[in-house]
Amino acid sequence: MEIDYKGIGNRIRAERLALGLSQEKLADAVDLSKPHMSHIESGSTKVSLPTLLKIANALQCTLDSLVMDSLVSSRELYLSNISGCLRDCTADELAVMESTIRSLKESLRRWKMQQAEQ
Repeated sequence: MEIDYKGIGNRIRAERLALGLSQEKLADAVDLSKPHMSHIESGSTKVSLPTLLKIANALQCTLDSLVMDSLVSSRELYLSNISGCLRDCTADELAVMESTIRSLKESLRRWKMQQAEQ
């Protein structure tokens, strides 16, 4: 399995923005230049494990949450993240979410079958 550096960069960016940090402040917190942080977030450079650990600590998130699509056992992490997203929803919001998820899952599976037939 290959490491998805673009996915890692996207999740770093999302975590940084959720904390209201600028790219420059995060770069300073982990002793990187702003251009290097930009390249990490865009996935155009490979990030080392020590640097990734510094970034995770600065963002107050887990390392596995940043690399989850590169992990074989990421299913449980995705389920946990989805559960966390739904935790504060009202009953009405949950009903809409369930319907949306079912519809999206069906569409995704149909698309996969079409791709396999081609």
